[in-house]
Amino acid sequence: MESFHQVTCEGIRFWHMSESVFVRMCQIVGTSQQVALRRETMDIKEMVDRRVMPNDHGIIEMVSGSRREGFRLEGSDLDIMYWPKNHRVIMDMSQSEYYNTANTTLILSDSSESPPGFTLLQLLTPRATRDVFSACVRLNDRVYISSSTYRQLTCSSVFPNSTVHGPCGSGVIGVAEYDTAYCFVCDFWPPSASSWIARCHSWPDPEVVNDIVRNGCHFVAIGHPLGPHEHEEWRISFSQAEYKLVYSMNHCQFLIYGLLKLFLKQVMSQLSEECNKLLCSYHMKTTVFWAIQQNTLPHWYPQNLLAGFWVCFKLLLKWVYQGVCPNFFIPQNNLFLTKVHASAQNRLFLQLHGLYKKGLACLLQSSSIRSYIIDVLYNPRLSICTNESIMMSEFDYDAELVLESNGANPHKVDLFDLTKAIHTIEQLLESPLTHYQLVTLQNLTTSLFRNTAFQFHNTFMYTNTGINKQMYIADKTFCHMLKLAAKFGCISDMLYIAMYYYKTLRYRETLSVLEMTKVKLAQPYLMYRGHVDRERYTEAVGGQSWSTKIRQAVAWDIILHNEICYISELIPEQQSALQKRWPTLNISVFVMLHFLEFLCYRHIDTALSQAALDELQVLVHHDQGLYVHDIHRDISWEILGICQQITGNLHAALYSYQQSLITQYPLNNIQTATKKRIYDIVGTT
Repeated sequence: MESFHQVTCEGIRFWHMSESVFVRMCQIVGTSQQVALRRETMDIKEMVDRRVMPNDHGIIEMVSGSRREGFRLEGSDLDIMYWPKNHRVIMDMSQSEYYNTANTTLILSDSSESPPGFTLLQLLTPRATRDVFSACVRLNDRVYISSSTYRQLTCSSVFPNSTVHGPCGSGVIGVAEYDTAYCFVCDFWPPSASSWIARCHSWPDPEVVNDIVRNGCHFVAIGHPLGPHEHEEWRISFSQAEYKLVYSMNHCQFLIYGLLKLFLKQVMSQLSEECNKLLCSYHMKTTVFWAIQQNTLPHWYPQNLLAGFWVCFKLLLKWVYQGVCPNFFIPQNNLFLTKVHASAQNRLFLQLHGLYKKGLACLLQSSSIRSYIIDVLYNPRLSICTNESIMMSEFDYDAELVLESNGANPHKVDLFDLTKAIHTIEQLLESPLTHYQLVTLQNLTTSLFRNTAFQFHNTFMYTNTGINKQMYIADKTFCHMLKLAAKFGCISDMLYIAMYYYKTLRYRETLSVLEMTKVKLAQPYLMYRGHVDRERYTEAVGGQSWSTKIRQAVAWDIILHNEICYISELIPEQQSALQKRWPTLNISVFVMLHFLEFLCYRHIDTALSQAALDELQVLVHHDQGLYVHDIHRDISWEILGICQQITGNLHAALYSYQQSLITQYPLNNIQTATKKRIYDIVGTT
C-alpha cells in the first residue's frame, strides 16, 4: 500500500512538474495563440507578396527556419530562401511537358552518382540568369550548375559583404543575424523521398501530406563532403515541408521542440568545447519529427511534456551511440556522417550519457526552467493552471500583433501593380481570414496607399509642369489616399500626410497635422515599439475594436522606401542606402515629428524653428531607448546633423554626423551620405 502511495505521489509530482515546465515554455516560446498569430501574419504577407509584388528581378522569397515555424527565441537567426521564379528543376525528362521552355529555364536533377539527399543539376535550356550561366561547368559532355560557384556568386546578392556559411550568405543586420540561401525550386516530390509518404500513417494528416508533396522541394547550394562531385552537388532541401510539419504539431509537441532547442543552448553547451559544436537545432527538429511519427508517446499533452522530452532525448542518445541520425524525409541520408563519428562520437555519447544518468534532473542545468522544476520538487501538491487563455492578457496579444503585422510594406509599384494589388486584396477579403490576417492586410493596404501617393506625385510632377486642373485633381487624389491610409492605420500614419503637405509647400497645413499627431503621441497609454503603460492602455482601449486601438493608442516607425522621394532633405541618405541594396529608411516617429516641425517653422517663425531643433537635440542626445530605438540611432543623429547644418551650426552638425557613423547598429546603411556631409562641412571650415 505504501509502495502504491509512493508511486502515485511520484506520478502526481511528475505531472505537476510537466505542467510547470509547460507554463514556463509558454512564457518563453509563446502560447498556442501567440504562435498562431506569428504564423498567420507571416503566411499572408508571403501570399500577398507573391501575388502582387515579386521583385523586379523575378526572385521569390520565403522565410524559413525557426522564425517561420513560430519561434521568437533570443539569438535566433533570420533564415530566408530566394529562387528565380522562371527556373524549374524537374526529376525526369517527362516532366518537361508541363513547362513552356520559351519563358522557363529547365534544370534536370541527376542523382545517379550522388549520396542520398544530394544531386547534380544539369542545365537543359539555353535561357538562364547571368549567375546561373557563370556557375556552369562541363562534366561528361553535359552542362551542370556548380553549387560552390553559384554560392559564391549569390552570397552577397541580398545583403552586401555577407560571408559564406554552409549554403548561405550570413551576416548581421542591426541586432539580428541572418542566413540567406539562393536556391532552385522543384514542383515535384523527389523519388528518393517517396518512402516518407508511405510512412505517414498516423502523422501528419493526409491533407498535410498531400499539401507537402504537391508543393515539391528546393535545392540549396552545398554538396556532400564525401560525394564524388562535392563542388557541383546540391542538397535537396525540405524547408517548406518542415515548417508545414511544425505547423501540424499540437502545442505540447511544439513546446517539446522548443525545450529541446533550449536544452541544446543552455545544457548541451556546457559539454566540452569539442562536443557542444557537434549537435545543432536541426538535429533536435529531426528527433521530434521521428518521435511523433513513431507514436513513441500515446498522448502529447501538458502533463506529459517531460515524458515527451525524455523520449526525444533517448532517441537522440541512441542515434549518437549508433552514429546515425536519419534525415526525416530521406532516412538513407545520415546527418551525422561527417560530424558525429570516430573519437568525437564516442566522447559525445559519454557526455550525453552522463546527462541521461541524471534523469530529468539534468534540466536543472537550464537557467530558464530550473526554478519551475524546483518549485514542484519542494511542493509536489502545487496547483498549476495550464489554461492558456489566462496566461496572456489582451494587451500582450495586442503588442505582439503590432510587432508581427508591421512588416507588411509593399515595394514600389506602378499603375498596373497598384490595380493588381487592390484586386488581390479584394479577393483575399472575400475569403475566410483570421483576425491576425485581417490586421496584417489592413497594414499592407495603408502602406500601399501612402507609398503610391508619394510615388505617383513624384511621377506626376516630373511629367507635368505648371498649375492646371489636372494637377489640382491629382493632388486631391493623393491627399485622399493618404487620409484613407491614416484612417485605417495607426497614429504615425498621420505623419505621411504631414510629409506630403511639406513636400507641396503647405507649411501651415503641415503644422496643423503635426499638432494633432503630437497630442495623440503624448497620450499616457501610447504603445510604441512595445513601450507602454499596460494599465493605462487597458483602461483606455481595452475591449475595443482593433481599428479604435490602432487609431488612438498605437504608433510605429516611419518607413521610407528608398526608391520613393518623400522629403528632399533625405535624398542623399536614401541614395546611400540604395547603393547597399537596402530598401528602406526606418525612422523614429518622434524624430520625424520634430524634423518636420523644424523644417516647416523655418518658413514661418525662426524662434519656433529653433525650439523644434532644441527638442530634437534633447531627444537624440538623451533618450534611453524609449522613443529612439538602438536601430534608429544612425538616422536620428543624421537628421539632427541635417537640421544643425541648415541653421549654420557646422560644429554641432559635424559632431552629430560623426555620432551617426559610430552607432552600434548602422541599420539604415547611410554611411556614404554621412561621410559626404562630413566632407562638405570639413571642406568649408
